[in-house]
Amino acid sequence: MDDVKKLLAGFADHAVDGLPAADVDADVARGRRALRRIRARRRVTGVLCIAAATTAVLAVGNQVKWWGAGQSEVAGGPDEPASAAGAETGSSLAKPAQSPGADEGTMSTFGAAGVTLVANREAWNNISCSLAPEGWALRAPSDANHVQLAPPTMRTADLGSNGGLDVQTIDAARSLQGIRVSESAGKVFHLGTSDGRESGQVLLGERWLLVQLPAGNKDWNDDLLRRFMASCTVN
Repeated sequence: MDDVKKLLAGFADHAVDGLPAADVDADVARGRRALRRIRARRRVTGVLCIAAATTAVLAVGNQVKWWGAGQSEVAGGPDEPASAAGAETGSSLAKPAQSPGADEGTMSTFGAAGVTLVANREAWNNISCSLAPEGWALRAPSDANHVQLAPPTMRTADLGSNGGLDVQTIDAARSLQGIRVSESAGKVFHLGTSDGRESGQVLLGERWLLVQLPAGNKDWNDDLLRRFMASCTVN
């Protein structure tokens, strides 16, 4: 700074005519203040750069948590471990429906709005199904080749002819309207409408299994009906 002051004093000695004399001390003071401001800005800039770099590292760290273990994982919260995609979330649709050929001895992993299939160990005369809609009651007496189940909201005594789930064996396939055909585990499933009711049928051995849903059905769907039929056998 002394060298700068000497330089300014040298210039002051060569003042231009008509201009006031230079105030070297004031100029040096202004220069010092400007230098302090510059140094202060540099310190602030350095802190901001360090903070930005730290934030970038944290962001990269979170991305490693998100993608590092592969696309099948999703990130949890700060203290929450990542969970596999598609894990159960409490919703009835959290797990995908299993194929009709899957293990039928365990509870169904798929439920419609008001129906969940569970393990069934009761044989219905000539018809045996390893799955049954939970809470649905068997109406008695029943024919050896025809059973009817009442939904949980209805007493079996009040069940009308079309108000329950009808399961029966028939010699020949019914003619269905709006038919939809699918194949799984070597079985061909026919879904459509019969007698104004949503129905499904499948050939089991030499006889057909016909399942008719309650009239005005709102609790079943195609996947649930196929899975139920796939669990059945005919004696």
